[in-house]
Amino acid sequence: MAKDTPPRWDRKMQQRLARGEAAALGELYDRFASLVHSQAHRMLDDESAADLVTREVFGYVWENPDAYDPKQGSMRSWVARLTHRQSVRRLRGTAPSAFAQGYEDGTDDDGSETGGAEETVAQEELEERVRRATAAARADYIVASMPAPLRAALELAYIQRRDYRQTAADLGVTEDEARRRLRLGLQLLSTANTRPLEGSSPPGYGRAL
Repeated sequence: MAKDTPPRWDRKMQQRLARGEAAALGELYDRFASLVHSQAHRMLDDESAADLVTREVFGYVWENPDAYDPKQGSMRSWVARLTHRQSVRRLRGTAPSAFAQGYEDGTDDDGSETGGAEETVAQEELEERVRRATAAARADYIVASMPAPLRAALELAYIQRRDYRQTAADLGVTEDEARRRLRLGLQLLSTANTRPLEGSSPPGYGRAL
């Protein structure tokens, strides 16, 4: 699983991309493609759409390496923000068209005219979906970014459904240590609902997709 890379690697990668080194793009893809695809898939719940977002993100990075500012954070964080931004745009771009298919003639199923209320409800539902997807994507990103001991404890407890005693045994640590890791992991994970990625990029953090 991808981790934040040393700043020197980030700066060198940006320079190589700016020189048009195809090998640099391949290295970047190998390092971050699983992160991009899993985050996009979690938000869009669609394999083809996640594949498309992955291509779009790496295409953008290839064409706009100067949009990344190493002073503002790691390249991994930048790529994750680009993925989130593009996934949200695709989510907002496809849902209205799906809604329009059922109302393109201005009538509902009983032949009566549709009004602004239905559009308002649809927009609210879409925004709620975006919020849920954003929180889920941030949770994935936080878990992927955690130190390995915390991540392993959470995966055992919440994916494999181990209790803290079984988690301690599987990890070869004391029960107190297992509880500590789970507590710290949950504290980090709780920020998924309080610090959404949308709109959180620092000023000047590169151009938008």
